[in-house]
Amino acid sequence: MATRKKRKPIPKPFWERGYNGHVYWLGKTKLGKVTLIKHGGYEWGAAGRTGRAESLPKAKSAVELAVVMADRQLPLFKD
Repeated sequence: MATRKKRKPIPKPFWERGYNGHVYWLGKTKLGKVTLIKHGGYEWGAAGRTGRAESLPKAKSAVELAVVMADRQLPLFKD
């Protein structure tokens, strides 16, 4: 019977909580972040896109969506 090679586990991105927000990491690479705005709400930024959301779960999902879209979409201008 043939032995199977062990594959390295695929690293998964994770959220890390900070002082005024959260950061989305993949290993040591920062993928995006969500920060708390003084007058209420959250500001997010990932993959060259930014935005605002009313709640933390909405801001986190926007960051995750931006990261997935940037990973699958081809760059417009490539050398």
